[in-house]
Amino acid sequence: MRFRRKREKIRRLMPAREQKDPGRGVFTRRALLLMAVQTAALGTLGRRLYDLQISNGDHFAKLADRNRTSKRLLAPPRGLIVDRFGVVVAANKTNWRALLLPEETTDVQGTIERFSAIVPLDDRDRSRLGREIRHKRKFVPVMLREFLSWDEMARIEVNAPSLPGVLIDVGTTRSYPFGPLLAHSVGYVAPSNEQDVAKSTLLALPGMRIGRAGLEQSQDVLLRGQAGSVEMEVNAVGRVMAELDRQEGTPGDEIGLTLDVGLQQTIQNRIGDMAASAVVMDCRNGEVLAMCSTPSFDPSLFDSGVSRAQWAEWTNDQRTPLIDKTVAGVYPPGSTFKPAVAMAALNSGLISATDRFFCPGHFDLGGARFHCWAKHGHGSVDLHLALKYSCDVYFYEAALRIGMDRIAEASHALGLGTDLGIELPHQRPGLIPTPEWRQKHKHHWNGGDTVVSGIGQGFVQVTPLQLATYASRIATGRAVDPHLVRAVNGDIGGQVDPQHSPEIPMDPKYFQALREGMFAVVNEKHGTAPKAQLTIPGVQMAGKTGSAQVRRVSRAMRESGHFNSAQLPWEYRPHALFICFAPYDAPRYAVSLVIEHGNAGADVAAPLARDIMTDTLLRDPVNHRTLPGQTVADAG
Repeated sequence: MRFRRKREKIRRLMPAREQKDPGRGVFTRRALLLMAVQTAALGTLGRRLYDLQISNGDHFAKLADRNRTSKRLLAPPRGLIVDRFGVVVAANKTNWRALLLPEETTDVQGTIERFSAIVPLDDRDRSRLGREIRHKRKFVPVMLREFLSWDEMARIEVNAPSLPGVLIDVGTTRSYPFGPLLAHSVGYVAPSNEQDVAKSTLLALPGMRIGRAGLEQSQDVLLRGQAGSVEMEVNAVGRVMAELDRQEGTPGDEIGLTLDVGLQQTIQNRIGDMAASAVVMDCRNGEVLAMCSTPSFDPSLFDSGVSRAQWAEWTNDQRTPLIDKTVAGVYPPGSTFKPAVAMAALNSGLISATDRFFCPGHFDLGGARFHCWAKHGHGSVDLHLALKYSCDVYFYEAALRIGMDRIAEASHALGLGTDLGIELPHQRPGLIPTPEWRQKHKHHWNGGDTVVSGIGQGFVQVTPLQLATYASRIATGRAVDPHLVRAVNGDIGGQVDPQHSPEIPMDPKYFQALREGMFAVVNEKHGTAPKAQLTIPGVQMAGKTGSAQVRRVSRAMRESGHFNSAQLPWEYRPHALFICFAPYDAPRYAVSLVIEHGNAGADVAAPLARDIMTDTLLRDPVNHRTLPGQTVADAG
């Protein structure tokens, strides 16, 4: 108690400023805590500002710039295709189109619906858009509509505020100045599909096309080019305000062809509306100067879309306009096959050019009778006369004596029944049948199969391109390979040199025997193709006729004396064929012609082939670097 009173006394004696404030300690602790919180907050804010402005400044600057700009890839212009004289046969034309950038709209489906109210979209467009939006990344534009008119573009621009992500763009589309004339060989392009895009993302770009047929398909990679880019300034709703930068794509390569459009047009005019095919080659180096397949089609329709009605019209036409008959049409060669059998016979050593067979007008094997086209026969004939008269019995006998394997070997060496490697898709190799081939198909090969094969019937099948190659190889004795691509970006390949093709390993005198026989067909008395004689002074042609049956003619029909194949329905008449080369003394051009159901090679195909060869010789395209005039290919 005494101690407590003493302490109170001392406290009363102390100055007021030295007396402790009971709330002072609490205030100091709160201030320190608040200061710590403020310091931490300012530190965090400073750190964040440092990250935003210093550490990640470039990144966020790019994001901000991205909101202001839109960058996308541009489809490159497709490379041109030109003929041997530089005439453009596949070009590009301007195509105005509406694109949608999915990443620049929050409601893709709503934007599409509003667009459709302005520029109608059909069910096919909607289906395509659905597929593309599902499978493409959001930054890849999708095509809303192509081939816009000025009125449609004006309506889109007026309604641009309600169409975020939609922009009008200009690109190119493929055009074919000569339309159906070169549709089969040049081919066509079409929009890419999902399988195409999986192989190359470049094909996902709006406006990109992929070759679907002909040279457009086989040379597609060279023709595509490299993508460009465009950078645009856009507003908050994605509307384009200005174009900031544009880097045009690198055009695809220019493909120069061996074809001569002028010659092709001339041949087409001669063939008219017949179902036929014709090939003209430089028989020295294999350059294909013309490839006609009729009827044809408009290739530009595949770029914009083929209607169901048009497709039905094409596919229901028995003349098959969509098929390139020159490389995908296979036909029995008929008597045009006889020089191949003759070469096989000579090369085997079992038959010489002077050996003779007697033709009474028919040939009997077992219980079957095989007729010669000449009812009363040709009498005793050697190789020269057999070719000149096109004697069936001679070649029945020859085929049986040497066998089918030797015939197949010689035929392949001459370009028949084999893949020739020309720069075209969908070509068929044809067929030179053998006993082994027949056995693989679970059937027995008999002597009758060999007999009918000896005159180019039965299972033998060839293409018009093979026939032209065959004529070229007989004419030169060299293994010339047909080709259509002459130059890439103006650089001419080495195939133009005749020495590029090796000699066929067969005795040159055998080739000479074949050439003389084919000369006799056209130019000697009683040859089967007098209508094929040229009227150009000093120039002669060698050739071989052929008529290929498409249905069996019974013995009773033949012996009735009243059978006339010309009176059969069109689809049952024989095909008419002719092969030839000229000038005879110095071969330069070879021609093959197949007229479907033309009935008689000598009467129908031979005169037309003569006219085609005359046109070729007068135009003489291989000796001109510019468009040719009326000159004659001499024999020198």
